[in-house]
Amino acid sequence: MLSNHLQNGIETAKMVWSRIPNAEEGDHEHAGLLRKSDGSSVESLEYEVVENHAYWEEQDQRGKLFLVYYVVVKWFFALLIGIGTGLAAVFINLSVENFAGWKFALTFSIIQKSYVAGFIVYVLINLVLVLSSVYIITHFAPAAAGSGIPEIKGYLNGVDIHGVLLFRTLIGKIFGSIGSVGGGLALGKEGPLVHTGACIASLLGQGGSTKYHLSSRWLQIFKSDRDRRDLVTCGCAAGVAAAFRAPVGGVLFALEEVTSWWRSQLMWRVFFTSAIVAVVVRTAMGWCKNGNCGHFGSGGFIIWDISGGQEDYSFEELLPMAIIGVIGGLLGALFNQLTLYISYWRRNHLHKKGNQVKIIEACLVSLITSIISFGLPLLRKCSPCPDSDPDSSLECPRPPGMYGNYVNFYCSKEKEYNDLATIFFNTQDDAIRNLFSAKTIHEFSAQSLLTFLVMFYTLAVVTFGTAVPAGQFIPGIMIGSTYGRLVGMFVVNFYKKLSIEEGTYALLGAASFLGGSMRMTVSLCVIMVEITNNLKLLPLIMLVLLISKAVGDAFNEGLYEEQARLKGIPLLESKPKYQMRKMTAKDACRQRVVSFPRVVKVADIVSILQSNKHNGFPVIDHTRTGETLVIGLMPRSHLLVLLQSKVDFQHSPLPSDPRPGSRPIRHTPSEFVKPASSKGISIEDIHLSSDDLEMYIDLAPFLNPSPYIVPEDMSLTKVYNLFRQLGLRHLFVVPRPSRVIGLITRKDLLIEDSEESDTVELQSTSVS
Repeated sequence: MLSNHLQNGIETAKMVWSRIPNAEEGDHEHAGLLRKSDGSSVESLEYEVVENHAYWEEQDQRGKLFLVYYVVVKWFFALLIGIGTGLAAVFINLSVENFAGWKFALTFSIIQKSYVAGFIVYVLINLVLVLSSVYIITHFAPAAAGSGIPEIKGYLNGVDIHGVLLFRTLIGKIFGSIGSVGGGLALGKEGPLVHTGACIASLLGQGGSTKYHLSSRWLQIFKSDRDRRDLVTCGCAAGVAAAFRAPVGGVLFALEEVTSWWRSQLMWRVFFTSAIVAVVVRTAMGWCKNGNCGHFGSGGFIIWDISGGQEDYSFEELLPMAIIGVIGGLLGALFNQLTLYISYWRRNHLHKKGNQVKIIEACLVSLITSIISFGLPLLRKCSPCPDSDPDSSLECPRPPGMYGNYVNFYCSKEKEYNDLATIFFNTQDDAIRNLFSAKTIHEFSAQSLLTFLVMFYTLAVVTFGTAVPAGQFIPGIMIGSTYGRLVGMFVVNFYKKLSIEEGTYALLGAASFLGGSMRMTVSLCVIMVEITNNLKLLPLIMLVLLISKAVGDAFNEGLYEEQARLKGIPLLESKPKYQMRKMTAKDACRQRVVSFPRVVKVADIVSILQSNKHNGFPVIDHTRTGETLVIGLMPRSHLLVLLQSKVDFQHSPLPSDPRPGSRPIRHTPSEFVKPASSKGISIEDIHLSSDDLEMYIDLAPFLNPSPYIVPEDMSLTKVYNLFRQLGLRHLFVVPRPSRVIGLITRKDLLIEDSEESDTVELQSTSVS
């Protein structure tokens, strides 16, 4: 029995390893180019520097002035990313707030005469907005559906998905978010803003979009996947900073949640980008305060100031706060599991029937959401307004619209309000502000909060996965703040203390649900503090986040990891699987290695590329004594470029002069880099004549002469860590070497320039 379990564990580990990018396989399921269920390709990125002849020739032509220019351009691009993402966030928020404001203003004016007519208008407006969003996604930008965070996380992990960072995806994300959020669906615009920032960064990094003739040669500076990865990281942080007005939270979100590779120089640029976003957003809000933005007001950007709320907390309150953390972990894990099941059913059954089914599904969800948000408050009895507080700025009642508590909806008396309409028949930002509000004890009844929690939780689960841009931050905050306020009501009634605020418990509930669903801790804690402007609650937020994450981890993985697995994105997580400890590198090499000689016939290259899908090929040469020698690795993309250009074809099957400079290099390293999120060149796109097929190519100047190598008996755990931390695409597995020519220590790597540029001097550093 034990041996069977061990064998099953080894097989499971092999299956996991086979999904690592570029563990090349010969069939259609190889990990270097996975096929998702929707048929789109998933390909690994090349973060390793290929130090071939073309690379060194280009480096020799660059002086110190170019290095200064290179650094300045990176900072300039960080500035442009911050400005672009900030402007995109302003445009989305302006549009959503104005559409929502017009919708509620028109509906409220009509229901003064007829609730039936108001209901019809309300449903139709939501339906038109959602229909426009789903039509854009299905017919123009399919990759813009969903939040986009799992795809961006995959990109920064080393996986490129076709269409994710294209210009049309950016346009679809912006306008699709306006339609879906403005249409009142149970989703948010914060996740799509992260994707929007990443798209802006990627497009700037490759100089624009050549397909739509929106490109500039002056911007085409960064051609490597490494540089683009840094820019996309800045874009992700800018998206969070723009969505929540939380620049520090944006930096920590990029560090904790999406990126797999980090360094101090990148930290500074990401921080600078987030700061620029904060300036742009604040400038826009200051301009809009003068009434220049229509219905857009103080509620346009997320910031729920609760600094005037609960000042302190007692020791006995820690128990109900811990219970909030447990509830958040349980409901968050349940949310992840339900959305995973429903998304799986959608992808494998419903969405395979075509775009028309996707459109009908989104319209049905919109219709159901509109009926619930309008109909349920009609069934709720109105409550009398509380006694007015001269120190309070709250007015009772207030019509739904820009901002305010105490919504008068289907009330027979003038001084009454509908507590269920206050959170249901309102924009999500205003509803959260109402739930977080201080000095509003007894504004909501437990029955209304429980009704809203059940219905909105169900709507959020059903809406997640529809063919529209959808974020989960705002629905998560809505769900968490509802049960948090329920617990707060119990604490107020139990402890009978006037200093306890229900809004404080609503904030802790929001943090607990996000922690239980997304499993973020540090970045989420900072974001919650920044958007509420209350540093005193930091220890409590930390407490509920730690508890909710621990509880959620006991059941399943985070929301983005689950969705990435469902979409076929082969993420390399921070820790290898336990079963890999007893496996070696050789155990993971299950596929036959296909290699090329140094000088190879064009017809042989074409035949091999057509017969398999490998993305890397060892190149073999022979010494004068006939000994076989592996001289490097030839990427598939390099071979395709050489075949397409034809300038390196030669008639002779003999190798060229190996000395540097003896043969002109007709290609620059940037020519071998595939544009981001594109399919690149395929062997079917190349047309060769019969004379071309008889020619030869010397691969030595173009291969990677120093790929990373591991011995065959190295543990798979060490191989996994090496592969992930270095961002590799290929890793050679070789037999044990027969001799050692040297040993490098820490002291050997501590070198500094001497007065003469041609010499270096070792530091006399002792290492204890």
